[in-house]
Amino acid sequence: MTAVYVDADACPVKQEAERVAVRHGVTLYIVSNGGLRPSPHPLVETVIVPDGPDVADMWIAERAGAGDVVVTGDIPLAARCVENGAQVLKHNGEALTQANIGQVLATRDLMADLRAADPFRQGGGKGFTKADRSRFLDALERLVRAARKSG
Repeated sequence: MTAVYVDADACPVKQEAERVAVRHGVTLYIVSNGGLRPSPHPLVETVIVPDGPDVADMWIAERAGAGDVVVTGDIPLAARCVENGAQVLKHNGEALTQANIGQVLATRDLMADLRAADPFRQGGGKGFTKADRSRFLDALERLVRAARKSG
């Protein structure tokens, strides 16, 4: 049975993920370490994990596998889920797959090294746009449809 897992801490597309999951009758797990208002919909499970580094990530990685969809901006979590056979989407609709996850991980590590080497280097991430939200919705819709057909 297909499920959608959302790494919910700092996730800007929780509502969109819920709309798609509910429309397709798929269980949605919203995973965080607190501070979220639970959804009243019976297909949406709010999972509150204990505080600690990467506890929500570990919860998702231990459960998500083939036929599931994971929504996360966390690249190491994405790599684990791809390895387990899950489909992974970033919040902007970009798919992380076997074909690109190695390069994405390497780029993440390089950027972390550059930031560590230059303490004056500021943020640099792009803002989240309406176009990102639209791309995400389209991509999630396609992945959930495909997962339900194959499952």
